[in-house]
Amino acid sequence: MERILVIKLSALGDFILALGSMAAIRKHHPDAHITLLTTRPYIDMAHRSGYFNKIEEDTRPGYFGFKAWKKLHAFFNDGSFSRVYDLQLNDRTSFYYKLFRDKPEWSGVVKGAALFYKNPAWRQMHAFMRHRKMLEELGIDMRVPDLSWMESDISLLGVKKPYVLFIPGSAPQHPEKRWPALKYAALGLKLMRDGYNIAVLGTAADADAVGKLVKACPGAIDLTGKTSLFDIATLAQGASAAVGNDTGPTHLVALTGCPLAVLFSGTTNPDLSAPVGAAVTIIQAQEIDGITVDDVMKNLHPRKTGVAA
Repeated sequence: MERILVIKLSALGDFILALGSMAAIRKHHPDAHITLLTTRPYIDMAHRSGYFNKIEEDTRPGYFGFKAWKKLHAFFNDGSFSRVYDLQLNDRTSFYYKLFRDKPEWSGVVKGAALFYKNPAWRQMHAFMRHRKMLEELGIDMRVPDLSWMESDISLLGVKKPYVLFIPGSAPQHPEKRWPALKYAALGLKLMRDGYNIAVLGTAADADAVGKLVKACPGAIDLTGKTSLFDIATLAQGASAAVGNDTGPTHLVALTGCPLAVLFSGTTNPDLSAPVGAAVTIIQAQEIDGITVDDVMKNLHPRKTGVAA
């Protein structure tokens, strides 16, 4: 049996975008034994995707992590991998290539690799397109993945249709990516007058922004810290629409096909990092607070199904 290794370590948005690559690799190698090397936050998602026969955790050892390096070395060389798909494409995975005594067919950007991706402009490509082009060279057809397998019971969250999802957070180190919470609140009030319920997603790091939003938009449902990635995907599949900043959960919502307005500041190039999906609209201003509530209303196109009269 052919044994294949796929490497994708992080981060959330990048891992979500790589689901299309993973689905395409599984379809292209239906009878192969495929192992994913990833980090702990993505193990459950990888298991439940059905794309892999085995999941191996990478602890990303540091320079002096001798035991962890020894374990990785054994994993690579005892796995009998005939092909490796490097979807991480960074210096760490380039070093991993050197740990193989007998080099497998390696798809990636490591010089000397059998399946070296020759495009010199790969760093200037959107991650989704980078993987698509890399796999196309190997005869693998990659598309936006079907995420219908990402299901969970959201009945206890208290979200009633029709609803619009808000994703007002972002990584704490990137406050420039956050559209003001009070503008989200004003948008929520307009949508509620149109008959929609508002459900707000966030993590503990977003608590301040979400708190300001729900205080100024009474009736909005605060789901901070209450949703898994599977809950988010399920909510997105049932939502009329969503509005979000440039952050990981927004990428997940986009892939479900939910009509989505994504808000960008001028510090980010959407051509390189925009969420991928069937109904994504990009709204950008040099300073993100320059985006008006009317800008979002004009570019939000909710699904008609389930909309209140």
